[in-house]
Amino acid sequence: MTISKRDAIKAQRTKRKRQQRMNTLLWVGGFIILLILIFISPTIYNSLKPAGSFVRITPEPHPMENGKVIGNPNAKVKIEVYEDFQCPSCKGYASTVEKQLVDSTYITSGQVYYIFMHFPFIDTNSITKESHQAANASMCALEQGRFWDYHDILFANQGAVENGGSFNDKRLQAFAESLELDMTAFNQCFSANKYSAEIVADYQKGVAAGVTGTPTVFLNGTQVTPGFVPTYDELKSAIDAALASGS
Repeated sequence: MTISKRDAIKAQRTKRKRQQRMNTLLWVGGFIILLILIFISPTIYNSLKPAGSFVRITPEPHPMENGKVIGNPNAKVKIEVYEDFQCPSCKGYASTVEKQLVDSTYITSGQVYYIFMHFPFIDTNSITKESHQAANASMCALEQGRFWDYHDILFANQGAVENGGSFNDKRLQAFAESLELDMTAFNQCFSANKYSAEIVADYQKGVAAGVTGTPTVFLNGTQVTPGFVPTYDELKSAIDAALASGS
């Protein structure tokens, strides 16, 4: 059968259009796969990556603790500290200034009310959101009355690289298990990201107060040593001044 020139041209055009559609589908498919690799794979990997070895802690007493606060709610001095569990300066502050204050008579005498505030700003542009996930896990530990123990184990296992996997899901769950938490309750809370709204509320309150980094410490609404991490002596002087003035 002889094919006319017109039919041949028509067949070529049909073939060309079919190839163009195929190329478009391949391009779109490749783009979708790329998006999956960029945005979804890290999240999946973070949830599946094994816990590996980590530092275990011996829980220490935190006098007058209630959730993520310590001390007398009617105290003359109220201290709010904004922290990010991935922040190296927060780790240093927590192991020195914060520990000295928690162990001091300011707390046990009812003079100071100490409040931990979440400020997970380090993972703002991260896909895996390890700061937020660590905060989420700490709040799930709070449900079982163990916020401060979980706070301590997080800082004890802070990674050298931010969002580098030190606070991946399996490790956060392993921390909870090492503290002998009820893992069924913890995992349900953690997987539901149950306290996201409370964490965001802390963060937004910090932004409104002018917090740009961590740790940032406020005493009765006034920032202590703005732009710098206060030493214990500086914080103690601010406490004593507030107690003396009654402000």
